[in-house]
Amino acid sequence: MLLDDHEMVRQGIELGLSKEADLDVIGSFGTGRELLEAFAQRSADVVVMDFILAPSDSDGLSLIQALIRRFSQCRPLIVCSHYTPATVSLCLKAGCWGILGKTQNLTALITAIRTVAQGRIYLQPCMVPALQGMQSVLDVLNMKLKMDFSTPLRLNACLTPKEQEVLRCFLDGMSVNSIAEKFSRSASTISTQKQSAYRKLGIGSDSELFKFTHQFRESG
Repeated sequence: MLLDDHEMVRQGIELGLSKEADLDVIGSFGTGRELLEAFAQRSADVVVMDFILAPSDSDGLSLIQALIRRFSQCRPLIVCSHYTPATVSLCLKAGCWGILGKTQNLTALITAIRTVAQGRIYLQPCMVPALQGMQSVLDVLNMKLKMDFSTPLRLNACLTPKEQEVLRCFLDGMSVNSIAEKFSRSASTISTQKQSAYRKLGIGSDSELFKFTHQFRESG
């Protein structure tokens, strides 16, 4: 289901999602009240919802909490124009399963929907480092998903499988040359994949990666 007080936005999203065989939009609403009334009649796996609704409507946090309280199987995915680490933290603690900025394209939204539908948290790469040290958020995520946060990769659906392989091997103490030999790739390819993963995670150095990973291990 879709919730946004701008009809044109909803129509654009619905048109884009209609081309995906595994996604079915079963409702599109302009107010939180309409959404809750529809949900009482027919549930949806994922609700793609704006965080800032009309002034006369419920605020985003209250609506997330209402959905989770009344329809526990629902997985809200927030799409918002502006967000801060505090906003992300509050949304996650309220019960949402993903957060995506409206500056992202439709492909990112489709990825986010599929990730959330599979029972995994979706965050944009730039949001992940900003949550470092927010123990309460990590506690909520661990309790909700009972996930093993041995690496930050579980929070990010945007790394390619090869980038994940490279970082996992690197975290196990392997060098670039060793990883290249293991996967029969050139050292330059491995280095490129490693740096690409760093950019997506907002990490600038090896020490930052190990510090980030250590914080997630402590939260488990």
